[in-house]
Amino acid sequence: MIIIPAIDIKEGCVVRLFQGNFSDQKIYSRDPVKVAKHWARQQAGLIHIVDLDGASSGTPKNLEIVKQILKEVTVPIELGGGIRDTQTIRALLAAGVSRVVLGTRAAQDEGFLKETLEEFNEKVIVSIDAKDGQVMVQGWRESSDTILAMELALKLKKIGFRKVIYTDTSKDGTLKGPNIKDLKALIKETGLKVISSGGISSLEDLGKLKALEKTGVIGVIVGKALYEGKFTLAEALKAVQ
Repeated sequence: MIIIPAIDIKEGCVVRLFQGNFSDQKIYSRDPVKVAKHWARQQAGLIHIVDLDGASSGTPKNLEIVKQILKEVTVPIELGGGIRDTQTIRALLAAGVSRVVLGTRAAQDEGFLKETLEEFNEKVIVSIDAKDGQVMVQGWRESSDTILAMELALKLKKIGFRKVIYTDTSKDGTLKGPNIKDLKALIKETGLKVISSGGISSLEDLGKLKALEKTGVIGVIVGKALYEGKFTLAEALKAVQ
């Protein structure tokens, strides 16, 4: 199971939102490149970057910062936020992004899912962002009343995806622990490999997810807990060895 530090970028700063609320944020750094280099020095195997301005607007907005990060660090980067067409995916992969994270369009367009999987295979991954079982879209600001998280996961499995990111948006940024119950149900029903995101608060939380590794949890995205000093990346990596 891998530990993936998160860098959420909004208006050029590294921030954390509370439950995805754009009006409830805390700035941790005004230099995302410096933060990425820090995680690289701490032996991160993968860095998860979210362009929050892109997620909100529907078009990536912080690509120059991402490109600078790609120049400065050799750690693989996965990027999400406002990526909603194949042309943008191609451009990001060509620029050096290792994996593109899809959200809103993936939840709304089955044809797009099939097209992207066929062309990019495991260079794309879908993030299932859910609140009370409903898929959240448009930067988590809107609930997709037409599709449940489990329905989307089963659709992804049927199309041919083998891995997903799963975020309980009500847990994200709260430091109240991950939604183990829904995570277990998702894995049991779909057989998908899952990267868990949202709510990590302690090494104990990581231990609970590590216990699910054999059933399908392959990674954990950690944000606020690292920025708030609840534990270091080195401690997290050691905890899941």
